[in-house]
Amino acid sequence: MKNQLPESMKAVRLSNYEKGFNSLECVAMPLPALKEGQVLIQMAAASINPSDLAFMEGNYGFKKKLPVVPGFEGSGTVVAASGPRAVKQLIGKRVACAASFDGDGSWAQYMAVGASYCLPLKKNVDIESGSSILVNPLTAYVLIEKAKKNGHTAIVQTAAAGALGRMIYRLARREKLEVINIVRRSEQIEIMKEIGAEHVLNSSDDRFDRSLLVLAKKLNATAAFDAVGGKMPALLAATMPTGSTITVYGGLSGETGELHPGILIFKQQTIDGFWLSRWMGGQSPKKMAGISSKIQDMLKTELKTDIRARYPLDKFREALEAYSQNMSGGKVLLLPF
Repeated sequence: MKNQLPESMKAVRLSNYEKGFNSLECVAMPLPALKEGQVLIQMAAASINPSDLAFMEGNYGFKKKLPVVPGFEGSGTVVAASGPRAVKQLIGKRVACAASFDGDGSWAQYMAVGASYCLPLKKNVDIESGSSILVNPLTAYVLIEKAKKNGHTAIVQTAAAGALGRMIYRLARREKLEVINIVRRSEQIEIMKEIGAEHVLNSSDDRFDRSLLVLAKKLNATAAFDAVGGKMPALLAATMPTGSTITVYGGLSGETGELHPGILIFKQQTIDGFWLSRWMGGQSPKKMAGISSKIQDMLKTELKTDIRARYPLDKFREALEAYSQNMSGGKVLLLPF
C-alpha cells in the first residue's frame, strides 16, 4: 500500500503566530515520514474548533515549531504504519484522530501521528461524524463524569448554546443532573429552550449576577464548567454556594480576570483547570477504548454534532470566516479530498 501513496499532498500551513490567520496558506508539501509507532492517516474530514483559533494566534497551551499544519482533530483511514504488530494492525481501519503536541495537524490530506492518538470507529459511525469525536464529545463526557464522581447534583455551565455546551446539557440531563445554562445573547436562550433546557440565564442582563446567585442556591449547584474565562470564573465563585468548584476549560473571552482572595478563603471555593490533551496523555489505552465505545454509542443522541458546512482545503479562509461568525451554529469541516 505504501507504494501507492503520492509523494506530496495539499495542506494548510501556518507560518507566523503574530499574524495568525493572515499567515495561513494552502501549499503542496511532502508526505510526512513515519517515526516508530506512528501511523499515516489519509484524512477524510477535519473539524474547526475554538482551540484551533486560539492556537493559530499563539494563545493556546503550547506552540509548535513553525511552519506547521494546524488542526487538532479529524478522521480518516490508516494507510501506512511503522512499529510493532499492534500498530500495523490499524492499517485499513477508519479512525478518529488527534494531532500530536509536536507534529503537523489535521488540516491536510495526510497526517502522521502516534497510534495512541487514534480511536478506531465503529461500523455504524460515519467518517464525518468521526472527525468531531475528540474535542467536544470527549470533553463533555469527562466533565460530566467529574461532576458525578465528586457527588454534585446540579451544575452551572457557560457558553451553553455552543456545540459543546449543548452536549454537556444533554449528557447532564441523561445523568439526572440539574443544569444552569449561561448564554450571552437573547437568541441563544431560544436555542437552549428548543432542546428542553429549563434554566437559562443571559450574562448580558442587568440582573444576571443576582439571578445566578438565587438559582444556584435553590438548585445547590456546586460545580461549574467555564469556557469563557476572563471575569467569569470570579463571578461564578462569588455567586455559587460555599464549597463549590469552578473548572475552567476555555478562554473564549480572550481576557484575563481578577479574583478577590476572600472568595477562596471565606467561601472555600475551588478553581481548577481542565485541558483535554493533558488528560488524554494520562489515560491507559484500555480506558480510552472503553470511553471511545461509550461516546460513539451516543453520537446520534446526547453527543450529536450538527454539521453546518463543508469546505475543501483551498477554501479554508471561507471556512474559518463561516465558523468564526457563528461558532454555535454547527460544525464546519474541512474536506481534504
